[in-house]
Amino acid sequence: MSGGLLVAGTTSDAGKSVVTAGICRWLVRQGVKVAPFKAQNMSLNSFVTKEGAEIGRAQAMQAQACRVEPTALMNPVLLKPGGEQSSQVVLLGKPVGELSARGYHGGRQQKLLGTVLDCLAELRGTYDAVICEGAGSPAEINLRRTDIVNMGIARNAGLPVLVVGDIDRGGVFASFFGTVALLSPEDQALVAGFLVNKFRGDVSLLEPGLDMLHGLTGRSTYGVLPFRHGLGIDEEDGMGVRNTRASAPVGEDVLRVAVCAVPLMSNFTDTDALAAEPGVVVRFVDRAEELADADLVVIPGTRGTVRALEWLRERGLAEALVRRAAEGRPVLGICGGFQILGEHIEDEVESRVGAVDGLGVLPVRVRFAREKTLTRPVGEALGERVEGYEIHHGVAQVAGGDAFLDGCRVGQTWGTHWHGSLESDGFRRAFLREVAAAAGRRFVPAPDTSFAALREEQLDRLGDLIEQHADTDALWRLIESGAPQGLPFIPPGAPA
Repeated sequence: MSGGLLVAGTTSDAGKSVVTAGICRWLVRQGVKVAPFKAQNMSLNSFVTKEGAEIGRAQAMQAQACRVEPTALMNPVLLKPGGEQSSQVVLLGKPVGELSARGYHGGRQQKLLGTVLDCLAELRGTYDAVICEGAGSPAEINLRRTDIVNMGIARNAGLPVLVVGDIDRGGVFASFFGTVALLSPEDQALVAGFLVNKFRGDVSLLEPGLDMLHGLTGRSTYGVLPFRHGLGIDEEDGMGVRNTRASAPVGEDVLRVAVCAVPLMSNFTDTDALAAEPGVVVRFVDRAEELADADLVVIPGTRGTVRALEWLRERGLAEALVRRAAEGRPVLGICGGFQILGEHIEDEVESRVGAVDGLGVLPVRVRFAREKTLTRPVGEALGERVEGYEIHHGVAQVAGGDAFLDGCRVGQTWGTHWHGSLESDGFRRAFLREVAAAAGRRFVPAPDTSFAALREEQLDRLGDLIEQHADTDALWRLIESGAPQGLPFIPPGAPA
């Protein structure tokens, strides 16, 4: 078998990432050597590969679904928003500069097409199948000329296209039809059909509409996936906690975790491992009073450390955090959150504002370097082995406190640059025991929670969705042989 597929969507958050992961897991269970690919990703949730390249976390998750090691080839272009008008451009895993949206779409994006196609060709030469994920909608007619992630990549690589629609938000039939009808004849010829996502109810009630859609477009629906809770793992955007297991606490108490929803929040997936623990309740907060009943407060990573610090001060959260630390109540700062807890920040790179005072809770001074740190450290904390990954421009000078990973700890305030550390099961349990003791909670971590096993269970559930609710024979033919010949043109087509 040798083939490929582009999973597009009628909208952002239609389910492209999870459908791509599900198809990957279904294929690998059939013995197919498969890899994921997303030409261009815009996300603040990223991951570091073993070779030290930064890619979107969704592609790292999809690589896990394929049971292969993620590489920069799987996500050659990553855009990390730094505000409303600009993004950091990460090319083949390394930052190459900041660009405005106009500057990127005005010429830079199209120049990256060759690099993107080379990466895809290398993957296709190595794997039996490559399952590509689009971005947003392929019918963004204002961006089609410079597109390198939807129909642009499909046309250049000859990929069949499967369009996913979220029926739970409504209007899925109009979205399917309109998506096809706004494409040029050449683009339409590659759109093989549709996949309905997040359906609730009796599928037989949907079938007349699917028949009419086929009559109107000449294209089949390749499956109707039922709505399932808790499957949005490692999403590109959208903020939410994915509770992977809803269970009663092992001890007498629950443990309440408040995550400060700072601007440009990055890698908030760090909290997923906490939410996986029975009896741990995680919520995102943006008001000082919401910290009052929290047993642990987490300040997560951010692409705008200085901006997040200002936001915390404007909302009274900074004062509440300083008071909380002085009272010996647990606070954990990760990456940008760690920098915020320090005494001083010197930033001529990210915000370019120069010297700024931090919250002064930890004896740390931070200087932003132009070169980004991208590593996969391994260490020990609380007597347990810990693995993590670092993605930051800020370089921390620690001048006191107790050692904690690469950061420090003072009392019950902890700071580290390590993302993903809480996925190390032994360390997470030891840390939660410390938090519970400091908070006076009779909370006991479950002795058998394996975050890696829970992640595998979720990926298998995605594979099951495809296997049980998609026309896998037709999907197999599509991946292997490309879009069916003779698909009809649906007017009006793309504007001239």
